[in-house]
Amino acid sequence: MKDAAEVVGKTDFDFFTSEHAERAFKDEQEVMRTEQALVGKEERETLPDGRITWAMTTKMPLRDPQGLVIGTCGISRDITERKRFEEQMLHTQRLESIGTLASGVAHDLNNILSPILLAGPLIRQQLAPEFHGLVFAIEKSAQRGADIINQVLTFARGAEGERALLHPKYLTEEITEITRQTFPKPIRIIHKDQKKDLWRINADATQIHQVLLNLCVNARDAMPNGGTLTVGVENSELDEHYSAMIPNAKPGRYVLYSIQDTGTGIPPEICGKIFDPFFTTKETGKGTGLGLSTVRGIVKGHDGFISVYSEPGRGTTFKVYLPASTGNEQPAEQPAIEGLSLRGNGETILIVEDEPEIRRVTEAVLTSSGYRVITAGDGTAALSIYARRGAEIDLVLTDVMMPYFDGTALTRTLRQMNPEVKIVASTGNGQEARVVELRSLHPQAILMKPYTKDQLLRTLHRAIKK
Repeated sequence: MKDAAEVVGKTDFDFFTSEHAERAFKDEQEVMRTEQALVGKEERETLPDGRITWAMTTKMPLRDPQGLVIGTCGISRDITERKRFEEQMLHTQRLESIGTLASGVAHDLNNILSPILLAGPLIRQQLAPEFHGLVFAIEKSAQRGADIINQVLTFARGAEGERALLHPKYLTEEITEITRQTFPKPIRIIHKDQKKDLWRINADATQIHQVLLNLCVNARDAMPNGGTLTVGVENSELDEHYSAMIPNAKPGRYVLYSIQDTGTGIPPEICGKIFDPFFTTKETGKGTGLGLSTVRGIVKGHDGFISVYSEPGRGTTFKVYLPASTGNEQPAEQPAIEGLSLRGNGETILIVEDEPEIRRVTEAVLTSSGYRVITAGDGTAALSIYARRGAEIDLVLTDVMMPYFDGTALTRTLRQMNPEVKIVASTGNGQEARVVELRSLHPQAILMKPYTKDQLLRTLHRAIKK
């Protein structure tokens, strides 16, 4: 705010950049020429201290007592906060649109990759050892494609997985150890945590590990000539005032993870884009642009939020806020004992799958693994088969996305026919509403496509033993 003495006799060139002042001068000339007011023009301006502001300006002709235009007068209103809110809303809508698109495309891509991953072990059994390397290469490429799809779906739907009560410092200790062993020696690693009474979190340890590791890898890449990486964890209680300043934040108790580097920093013009999927500043072939979008998806899925502060040339700090445990959560299910035989004992599996390739390969995998198999190409055919042969069917393995009569409708109908029927539903689609509806029907398991032979057999073994 300036008083009259500071502005009398001055022009826009004394207060703003030359580009802004020239635009203002042209606007004033146009108002004087047309003798028409300029109303509600929005302008973006970078101030000398680097801050970006927005103003809404109205300019009108200034007339002398005879009515001749001798200049202009006007008023500008600061609309920076409104523009920031609009940008956040547009950003959120764009991300939701990408998420919807990703969920739809993922179903088709996962159906393409599923037969490749399932057939690999069967093909190796039929080939001479010198060809095994080629099959492994095919499987590895298919798995890489599946991992990328899973990253996109994690961004789209939030986090899915087994959760348990975790002590936060164990994750930072593990990440610190990994980075010290694998990061270049010129990077100094510092581990900081609150020594006592850290609140616990109810989370998927693997996914939170992925969040922290992704952020640490980004920090490493931002320090090509070395620097300091600080990994920290502490309790943080946010009130309404503080949470109002952070997008997507809510008041409450949080465990705060921080990843701080002394690297190159993030330019202000791209800082708002870094969580967009496929956005990357790395060279072609050196990054997918999915790392930070996956981080955002996992954190969002855990009902948390993330903030970033960066200064070009001075480094970046990411802060991940995860809700502290209320103490009412149940521990995650214990994993199956490793080494347990996954072969079937002659149990009969009804496979319901509308994709012929997946149906054939799944049948081959299960038959070679000691199961008896009945197949159906859609939900209607499956109901007919179950009505006639339900007594001999030990488990139904059904796809979710099928035309006419999908897996959710099939599961609901089978439960009505036989409340004790065991069902494993497989899906390659990340639509959260569909998964929630499916879970409400209590299938023995939900198997995400594409899956490997081992994942399929392990899931069936657990489901049959339930």
